[in-house]
Amino acid sequence: MSTSERNWQVYIIEASDSKLYTGITTDMEQRWQQHENGTGAKFFRGRKPRKLLYLENNHDRSSASQREAAIKKLSRDEKLALIASPDNRL
Repeated sequence: MSTSERNWQVYIIEASDSKLYTGITTDMEQRWQQHENGTGAKFFRGRKPRKLLYLENNHDRSSASQREAAIKKLSRDEKLALIASPDNRL
C-alpha cells in the first residue's frame, strides 16, 4: 500500500462540555476548522472543540474507520487510558 493511501488519522477531541468526540480525517487542521465553524460533525453543533487529545497516524480509509468504530465503543475511562498511552502521536 502506498504512503498516500495510508495518510488517514484517527483523533479524539475534547469538546466545550468535556465530552469526547472520535473521528477520522486526512487533514487535521482542516477538520478542526470544520468542527469549530459548525460545518463538521453534528456533534459540534451547540458545542465547540476545546482540545485535540489523541492522534493516531498511518491508517488507510478502511483501517481508520474500523479503529474509529472500536474507539467509539470504549467507555470514557478506557478512552482516557488510550489518550495517556504510548499509541498517542501528539
